[in-house]
Amino acid sequence: MAEVLIVEDEPDVLLLLENRVRAAGHAVESATDGETAIDILRERRPAVIVLDWMMPRVSGIEVLEQLRADDPDHAVKVLMLTAKSQQSDIDRAYSAGADDYIVKPFSSRDLIERIAALVEKE
Repeated sequence: MAEVLIVEDEPDVLLLLENRVRAAGHAVESATDGETAIDILRERRPAVIVLDWMMPRVSGIEVLEQLRADDPDHAVKVLMLTAKSQQSDIDRAYSAGADDYIVKPFSSRDLIERIAALVEKE
């Protein structure tokens, strides 16, 4: 079982993600904006972060950049889960330090499999 931080501002999507990730046997913590996610990351390091890009206050890409500045060894794995589907967005996320990228809408099964693969890379 790994600790997974889910950062998502849409309540229905957040609830779905929390339920699916818990059902896969992981401990789940969540944040509904990037600022809260950064606060959580200052106190502890989950194994995986499922991170939306477009959020209020601090965007997911800004959270990722801050995390990588604090965690240059990539101990925390980041899976971007976003509606941003342009190749330039995908390239930007990977260059900022994302470990994986899923475009919404997404398959719950694919999400769980990708989280498991990231946990195995720890």
